Amino acid sequence: MSVIDDESWIGWIDRMAQDDYVAIQQFLPNETYLKLKRFLFDKIKADEFEQAGIGTLFDNQIVKRIRGDETYWLDRDRDKSEISEFYLLVEEMISHFNRLCFMSLSGFEFHFAHYPEGTFYKRHVDQFRGRSNRLVTFILYFNDEWKKGDGGELMIYRGDQEVCIEPTGNTCVLFRTEGLEHEVLLSHKSRFSLTGWLLYQPSNVGYILG
Repeated sequence: MSVIDDESWIGWIDRMAQDDYVAIQQFLPNETYLKLKRFLFDKIKADEFEQAGIGTLFDNQIVKRIRGDETYWLDRDRDKSEISEFYLLVEEMISHFNRLCFMSLSGFEFHFAHYPEGTFYKRHVDQFRGRSNRLVTFILYFNDEWKKGDGGELMIYRGDQEVCIEPTGNTCVLFRTEGLEHEVLLSHKSRFSLTGWLLYQPSNVGYILG
């Protein structure tokens, strides 16, 4: 059974192919969304988030003037029993991208992110130097009470075009990872999301499907 119907995936992926990104409101079925949100806040309450850094796993540096969020990296073996629907969604998403875009995706990596008040992530691309296996960026927001003035918007730069996306609850953003610069604007209240990448090949923190 699919988490999301085929027709929706076809439309979204087609829009992403045309515009390099797609923003989707009310992305997940409500029950699945709430289960992920509960899991996120359970990890916050358990103090399992760590200060995020920049660079690869083996060359990671904490530089708060560039990036101020805290993260909880998902582990399929550890977390699958609690958020099994999410892993079904990832497999579904990879299958659709491979079928419709001939991408040969074979892995993924995801983390929850918390941006405390006063934090941001400066303009960057989601690719490490010397490594280009991230092909699709995925972001899902959990800010149900977000309103204009709260900050934390996602700004995507497409040449001369600037696209500003509000981080409202159950909004999903998919975009082409390679070369697409973006940033998280200053957040004036706590901001929560699930961020990840679909990979051409598994990374050290990703997992092979199957």
